[in-house]
Amino acid sequence: MHDLVTVGEVLLRLSVPSPGRFETAHHLDVQFGGAEANVAAACARLGLRTAWLSAVPDNDWGERVLRELSAHGIDCSFVISFPGSRLGLYFLEYGVRPRPIRVLYDRRDSAFSRLTADIIDWAPVRHASLVHVTGVTAALGDNGRALVRRVFQEATEVSFDLNYRAALWSAEDSKQFALSVLPRVRYFFLGQTEAETVFGMTGSPEMILSSLSEMAPNATIALLRGAQGSSVYDRGEIYQPKVQHSINVVDPIGAGDAYVAGYLWASLQGRGTQDAIDIAATVAALKCSTWGDIAVIREQDVIDALAGGPDVRR
Repeated sequence: MHDLVTVGEVLLRLSVPSPGRFETAHHLDVQFGGAEANVAAACARLGLRTAWLSAVPDNDWGERVLRELSAHGIDCSFVISFPGSRLGLYFLEYGVRPRPIRVLYDRRDSAFSRLTADIIDWAPVRHASLVHVTGVTAALGDNGRALVRRVFQEATEVSFDLNYRAALWSAEDSKQFALSVLPRVRYFFLGQTEAETVFGMTGSPEMILSSLSEMAPNATIALLRGAQGSSVYDRGEIYQPKVQHSINVVDPIGAGDAYVAGYLWASLQGRGTQDAIDIAATVAALKCSTWGDIAVIREQDVIDALAGGPDVRR
């Protein structure tokens, strides 16, 4: 039995060393990333029993994905390898203000696109304490949506990160899918910009969370607000982080996934909502201090960061 199971795709991440651009790059840094695997890896590193359900190509890249994710502590034994397939990838260009970060995806006909609900072993999903999925998987076409819907059928409790990607589907499609699953969601994560883009919600965090609670009546809802922190709605109460970290940002990619991981880790340990939001904010801050999509941290890092010091304000 696993504490946490995630279902989703991992991509080969090829990033241009900053401050280079796509058109001038001669070298690319190799990493792996995918929202669900990022969450599973961080939770595994923090001590949870995690598993990742997915598909990879039956080649050297697929073997490397499994080797690296297993090294973080994830159970990858349920991942399916497809011969003659490829690993999806994304290219990353780090912006230096005023240039934004740019991402180019190339995931067509990836191994994950071949994964269908009827060939997955759903036993770990049925027996897991919690299963985490995101809107990215649902946006990847009929197979992806079927996978996420099957998760909601099989799992006892589900965590859902909206993770809206305009390049994958429309805001309206994302909204309609979310509305169809939110009544079953136990933990719901989204950004304030996503709340406005997908649901048309504006106003104070309290107003947005109140509206979202009507769509997800059984969920603890976390609204991520970027540099302004986060707000969490739980059983009629709204919580804010009590800690603020001074961050030297090395790599912001994956910070949202790290927040989710920190929150789920704390919750599955039986921590209260205030502890969970403080831990989530801390794990996200620690992720920003490391390179790559995955938060390469340990429990002691979280303990030390929460303990105080010159860069933490309470």
